[in-house]
Amino acid sequence: MGIIYDIPRLLGAVDGFAKVKVLVIGDVMLDEFVWGKVSRISPEAPVPVVEVTAEERLLGGAANVVNNIISAGGGALISGVVGGDAAGREIGLMLKGLGVDPSGMIEDPDRPTTIKTRVVAHAQQVVRYDREKRSPISREVMDRLTAYLAEAAESVDAVIISDYGKGVVTAGLMSAIRKVFRGAGKIVTVDPKVSNFHLYKKVSVITPNHHEAAQGSGVEIDSDRALGRAGRKIIRDLDCDSVLITRGEQGMSLFEKDGPTTHIPTVAREVFDVTGAGDTVIAILTLGLAAGLNRTEAAVLANFAAGIVVGEVGTSAVTADKLKVSVANGSRRLSAPEAGTVAGA
Repeated sequence: MGIIYDIPRLLGAVDGFAKVKVLVIGDVMLDEFVWGKVSRISPEAPVPVVEVTAEERLLGGAANVVNNIISAGGGALISGVVGGDAAGREIGLMLKGLGVDPSGMIEDPDRPTTIKTRVVAHAQQVVRYDREKRSPISREVMDRLTAYLAEAAESVDAVIISDYGKGVVTAGLMSAIRKVFRGAGKIVTVDPKVSNFHLYKKVSVITPNHHEAAQGSGVEIDSDRALGRAGRKIIRDLDCDSVLITRGEQGMSLFEKDGPTTHIPTVAREVFDVTGAGDTVIAILTLGLAAGLNRTEAAVLANFAAGIVVGEVGTSAVTADKLKVSVANGSRRLSAPEAGTVAGA
């Protein structure tokens, strides 16, 4: 049985993103790309020599989630931690360039701004190196973050927690988010880190990938039935409303506390780079929910968005126009017989 959904309703929701504002909180970073070509092996060691042809610096982590929200036509606020360094200042300028107020960014002189540098040659990542400090944020910094959350609460429709395990998402922060936002009945979604699974209790949606779901649930996912057990166990353990497990070329599977389990087949034609795909999924899923879609419809929309970004090299964001074209052109593939309920629900 295929997934039944209203295409005009999905397209209307994308248009409705303009009326939605989302607060993104989590690990902010700078994504640096070094592009080049390889034609020889180093005489010093058995490694390729990359002849650099271009360099690019982009918003990463929680900041890339914001980039996706703005690109799709929504409004955003952001809160996170940067160092008192050039990279932190660059992120602030880039956010301003998107029209996003960076006042929720807390400067911590005791930690550097996280920078992920990827060296890419011939559309293949050769190496990645990170500059970061992953220890939990100090109580002073957390107090400043929670104060900002309280100030922003009235003006946003939903909250995204973008957790890359760099120390911003803590038990204290999650407690404040539940009190301020879930207490007001607002949507709270999480792009998780396995080591922090126990922190995400009572959220609206959590979006682990296949491997994160297996580790977070303690269930080896080697079949659809095992997948079903893992999804349901996460819901029970975290007492959350739903879990959306992203499964690469196998699409996505949505588990709902009060509803069915739905498998959504991928619409990606080619996969070049999965960098930032999770950021796109959480951004579009949350925008869809805030725009009035139900969880299945919002997941379908996020699936279309993911299919776009994995077909591009580097950290990218989906525009509203691209998303609408993908929905209109790709809808037939989601009506295929393989779409439907996952065993073990």
